Amino acid sequence: MSSNHAKNREAKSEEKAEAKMSNKDYLKELERLHVELVKMQQWVVKSGAKICIVFEGRDGAGKGGTIKAITERVSPRVFRIVALPAPTEREKSQMYIQRYVPHLPAAGEVVIFDRSWYNRAGVERVMGFCTQKQADEFLAAVPLVEKAIIASGVILIKYWLEVSPEEQTRRLEGRIHDERKTWKLSQMDLDSYSRWHDYSRARDEMFAKTDLDFSPWHVARSNDKRRARLNIITHLLNTVPYESVPRSKVVLPKRQKASGYVEPEYPYKYVPEAF
Repeated sequence: MSSNHAKNREAKSEEKAEAKMSNKDYLKELERLHVELVKMQQWVVKSGAKICIVFEGRDGAGKGGTIKAITERVSPRVFRIVALPAPTEREKSQMYIQRYVPHLPAAGEVVIFDRSWYNRAGVERVMGFCTQKQADEFLAAVPLVEKAIIASGVILIKYWLEVSPEEQTRRLEGRIHDERKTWKLSQMDLDSYSRWHDYSRARDEMFAKTDLDFSPWHVARSNDKRRARLNIITHLLNTVPYESVPRSKVVLPKRQKASGYVEPEYPYKYVPEAF
């Protein structure tokens, strides 16, 4: 590819990113994709497929919103979200991957990790919660672990959401000033924010060691949250080999007759109708 062609493509990409998608267009596309996600869910249940989706990226990259967009119209009994808290003292003494293994999908499940075992390659490494030796050992071992996960029949899909420093700043400042979002901002987020380039170095080495043919990383530009969500869901649907499952025609049955039943004059404690 010529350098001029590459520059033109990059310029078009930046131009597209600047033109934010309208909420109307976003919701229209999301509705269409939700229908397909429901079809995928029915196929997962019927076929007994096991799907594991990993979401990683910097704070404010849009992982939570993307996961919500994927799961808001499907069953939580099929699509399970795993967002583990900080490890307990007991878990710290275990083999590192041990706390994640019980959450891997069984037949008929889609498990979504909102941050995953890759914490060791990112936040733990940058913030000093593990040693350099432990991080190196993790990066050497994780391809073997993922190969075993895939060999067990799991479809493993890894996403990295990439956000610019300017957009990350805007979003984190929004969390400070919007009382609906203050719970999203922790001291860890603030400490991590100041270490942008340390995280970049950690990301680069993580990709070098774990972006493999059998278990690749898929990077989504997430400065435009709406486009990022639609792009990721579209990619997910194209990656999972689901098929439409035939459905029987559903007809509501007739309700039974009252057969003498009368509504009681019970003093129900109704919720006040403020609206």
